[in-house]
Amino acid sequence: MAKLAKFTIERDGDAYLLHIESDAGEALELVASLEQLDLLGEAVDQLLEEEDADGEDE
Repeated sequence: MAKLAKFTIERDGDAYLLHIESDAGEALELVASLEQLDLLGEAVDQLLEEEDADGEDE
């Protein structure tokens, strides 16, 4: 499975353009709404909080 190499997010009118590139040079471009970006951010925050909590238990 390819690994994330880099990504960018740019505003495109009322939407946002996500450009995701793998370490193999493959690229994916997606259009997302602000609501979708908020959901993505919340999902990342939740995972990081869970990892922080797991690290505190050790």
